[in-house]
Amino acid sequence: MRPVKTLLSAAVAFAASLALVTPAHAAGANYVALGDSYSSGTGTGSYYSDSGSCKRSQYAYPALWAAANAPASFTFVACSGARTGDVLNNQISALASTTSLVSISIGGNDAGFSDVITSCTLGTDASCTNRVNQAKAYATGTLPGQLDNVYTQIRNRAPSAKVVVLGYPRLYKVPGTCSVGLSDTKRAAINSAADTLHQVISARAGARSFTYRDLRGAFTGHEICSSDWWLNSLSWPVDESYHPNRNGQRLGYLPQFAAVA
Repeated sequence: MRPVKTLLSAAVAFAASLALVTPAHAAGANYVALGDSYSSGTGTGSYYSDSGSCKRSQYAYPALWAAANAPASFTFVACSGARTGDVLNNQISALASTTSLVSISIGGNDAGFSDVITSCTLGTDASCTNRVNQAKAYATGTLPGQLDNVYTQIRNRAPSAKVVVLGYPRLYKVPGTCSVGLSDTKRAAINSAADTLHQVISARAGARSFTYRDLRGAFTGHEICSSDWWLNSLSWPVDESYHPNRNGQRLGYLPQFAAVA
């Protein structure tokens, strides 16, 4: 028979090993959701009344995760239209030394996502491609420094938090089932912008040792013009357009976040 002291030591070691693999939410996470419309849930059609133009939704992946996992605290400050500067000016103050879990999607608006869509909707194939190329140049030339600044401030304010950075899906299946609307040339150009954002955001998140989740694979087969859309096309209100719908949040973004939270 083993001595009691030996058994006690083994039990303590086993408990410690469990603590190392216990997900943050199981330990009662203090969770803060930062970011833009892809994190606020714009596009799902139902929003908290007190969120105003930020359009934060109970169908957004942060709210869905919080409802399923009951974290110790949940602070939801993601906002439609947010750029990196908005995160620094209006959202970062939600973080504290006690924050243990952070999610964020940011960068698309800095690169001119809305203007790209407008240009491609109203202009020619050539003007669309030109505007996309301008956005891609911004993403590779200017956005890295902006992301570094945001990620540095997140780490400074929440030094022990697990930080999950979520990317953006490709919007279109090319070729797809849509017989009207944008040409395949425009759709492919817009998708190439998503690929550039992936390269830039994943690299900067990796430089900070943050966890990055690539949404392009999750949405494959569920783009606009596929047989099962998880994204809105041109919609009303207009700001709902080209955002994940409820399935995009629940079946696309949520599993990607939940897998590492």
